[in-house]
Amino acid sequence: MDEPTIVTLADPDACASAAAERIVEILDVAIDDRGEAHWATTGGSAPGGIYRNLASQLRDEIDWRKVRLWWTDERFVPYDHPLSNAKIAFDLLLDSGAFSGESGTGASGFDVMSGHQPGVPIRTGDVHPFPTGEAIGEGRDPDWCAARYVGELRADGPDENDDGIPMFDLMLLGVGPDGHVLSVFPNSEAFDVGTWALGVPAPTHVEPHVARVSLNPSLVGAAHEVVVVSHGDGKADILRDVLRSDIELRRLPAQLARRPGATWFLDRAAARLL
Repeated sequence: MDEPTIVTLADPDACASAAAERIVEILDVAIDDRGEAHWATTGGSAPGGIYRNLASQLRDEIDWRKVRLWWTDERFVPYDHPLSNAKIAFDLLLDSGAFSGESGTGASGFDVMSGHQPGVPIRTGDVHPFPTGEAIGEGRDPDWCAARYVGELRADGPDENDDGIPMFDLMLLGVGPDGHVLSVFPNSEAFDVGTWALGVPAPTHVEPHVARVSLNPSLVGAAHEVVVVSHGDGKADILRDVLRSDIELRRLPAQLARRPGATWFLDRAAARLL
């Protein structure tokens, strides 16, 4: 079977709950098999409800101390900026009590807020956001930020496949209104770049119009498992194109996740044209 599993549910809350349960299953298997689980998570509208489920009713289902958290892409903004993909996880997923001393600096130089926030207890050194805050503070550009992330992946990331591509145990993805995934937009030069991560110019056709840093699209195919979450009537047209038309990765990068080992959680509104 060359196609992903597509799960259609009633509404965004049901999608978030089911996706959170699937994430726990994938991470648990990876921990059993390899002693640790490398999860590359996303931003945008996809993860908020998922994070809430993981941080509450699913918090005690796995040993979060064995989870290594990475990001698929990031807006080139500080961690406390409303557009930051990492901020969503800091706010909704991570237990601030798991960070040493309740405050301090994490693996990529992020500042952890003082005070306790309940959530999943992934350890500070195992949380790996793109170092956008450091880059901006030093006057660096997204390409520098991407190069730093590649170094971090080489030092602490998942094992590589035979092609030298890191194999995340799980990638959580959303789908953009133009069919982009990660920060790989239609006709992106990222398809021609060999580095594991790259800087991305600010898109002019979709919001927000800010520069990005992204993993290379080749990492989607290398991941052991992929979870995609998309909901809302506004995604129906693009999801029909991504999931039902011929494969044209450069035109529709989200088709990178149209692969075996991927599970797509869609609400009825988003799936209405499938």
